[in-house]
Amino acid sequence: MSGYRRTTVAVPGGDLTVGIWGEGTPSVLAVHGITGSHLAWGPAAGRFAAAGGALAAVDLRGRGRSGALPGPYGMAAHARDCAAVLDALGMDRAVVAGHSMGGFVSLVLGDLYSDRVERIVLVDGGPPLPVAPGRTPAEQVADTIGPAAARLRMRFADLEANRDFWRAHPAFTVWTPAIEAYVDYDMTGEEPELRSRVSLDAVTEDSADLLTGDALAGAWRRLRRPAEMLRAGRGMLDQPVPLYPDPAPIAERVPVRTLPDANHYTILLADGPAAEVAAALSRPA
Repeated sequence: MSGYRRTTVAVPGGDLTVGIWGEGTPSVLAVHGITGSHLAWGPAAGRFAAAGGALAAVDLRGRGRSGALPGPYGMAAHARDCAAVLDALGMDRAVVAGHSMGGFVSLVLGDLYSDRVERIVLVDGGPPLPVAPGRTPAEQVADTIGPAAARLRMRFADLEANRDFWRAHPAFTVWTPAIEAYVDYDMTGEEPELRSRVSLDAVTEDSADLLTGDALAGAWRRLRRPAEMLRAGRGMLDQPVPLYPDPAPIAERVPVRTLPDANHYTILLADGPAAEVAAALSRPA
């Protein structure tokens, strides 16, 4: 990985882990999804750095090597942590990019700290997701975290067993070193009881905040900074229905470009879509 290194930033409750690609002060701050880590940005960040840029990506509170950080969680709390990263790395004003839940965090960061954000790149996340017909917000939270909670409770005999779990995931039709590094990084503990670093409390609290909290809804309504969206044409399980089925309402607020062959995971972790994301990070506002 081009010029890759890790550092930590002091935040309430402990230290937040940050990955950095490239040399000099980063111009981009990247934020991952609800059960991800900063290595989700590896393919795009490597390309951005190879072109002469520098990018910092966080392990959000309750994930990756920030997994032990306590709550409170929620979009505003993550935005405050991201602002601390900007301060610590000397990033006076940054392009902020967010994948999945990271898109929601990015919008709230741009709302609460608009003077620190140049523009926002949303990657298959950011615009609020509506509550499904016939479901209450509480029921949809349960729907959302159910599969994640089941995985977070799993134990793996070794790294290869976890890789096998992810190789069978329908989103990963092609296995790459970047995907392997991403899933390996998530493991902690001792064999034969390896487990995910992700905090179930964080996932639960963040899911509830996304559906019932005020921070995201207000940030999307106000939209204080220029933004664009890259939308995956396929869904979380590589199904033909994407996470955002209808881009038209989003396009009324921000430009939307659909990557038809990418799904919710491969839009960052597959080579072709990652190159598109890296190009979007370099575009002027």
